[in-house]
Amino acid sequence: MAQITGKYADFEGLREQAVALRRAGLSRRQIRDRLHVDNNDILNRLLEGEPPPEWTKRPNAKDDLRAKARELRLQGWTYDQIQVELGCSKSSISLWVRDLPKPERKRSYEEAAAIARRGWEAKLRIRDEERQQVKETAEQAIGGLSPRELFLVGVSLYWAEGSKDKPYDRRENVTFVNSDPGVIKVSLAWLDLLGVERERLRYTVMIHETADVAGAECYWADLVGTDLSAFNKTTLKKHSPKTIRKNVGDSYRGCLVIKVLKGADLYRRIEGSWCGIVEAAKSAE
Repeated sequence: MAQITGKYADFEGLREQAVALRRAGLSRRQIRDRLHVDNNDILNRLLEGEPPPEWTKRPNAKDDLRAKARELRLQGWTYDQIQVELGCSKSSISLWVRDLPKPERKRSYEEAAAIARRGWEAKLRIRDEERQQVKETAEQAIGGLSPRELFLVGVSLYWAEGSKDKPYDRRENVTFVNSDPGVIKVSLAWLDLLGVERERLRYTVMIHETADVAGAECYWADLVGTDLSAFNKTTLKKHSPKTIRKNVGDSYRGCLVIKVLKGADLYRRIEGSWCGIVEAAKSAE
């Protein structure tokens, strides 16, 4: 230890005074001013080993949070729950409660999974209800169809789904295919509007060979309102073992092909009407 000279030469006597003042409850600043000790190193040596008085200790702003976090942990709360309740970080919570035992799991993994599954199923039900509500609102907004509107809808449906004439392959016949029963119903109503007799219609079912062929034939015959005598031989699609089909189940009934006999003139009218729709759409506001 370096020898102290000058006004601090009587170090031991000065230390006795400093310790007495410290134990009397004075702060470092008060002792420094009282003993005229301007050197911090000397002041530290004078007060070495003497704890500060309680009143000089600054309170920790997080002491209350720490105490509350420990209380909640002992009650079995998780870190996430404590974080939401107290608004502090998980890292702080971990430091405050890491010496406490982990709360016992209140639910088994299977029970927790079942609760989560029920919550997800409820969410899906709400989504389905919202989706159905939108559809029903849109359906009600349509109201009735005038003959002109049905005519335009039918022409558009045919041009999207029906066979078309090509310069390199003349096909002036009316044939279309679809798997949607609604499309089939609208198309038949459109053909009725055009004055096409049902006796001029021929039907063909197209379906995978592994499906319920007989059931599909009866379904389509019932939908179009005729017996199977108006149906051509069903076209069976070969099923590759490497292909994973998604169109399976009771709702799968293949597609229905509708052909109008002696339909060349009708086809020309349809094509002309479609060209008229395209031209009118160009100038539509």
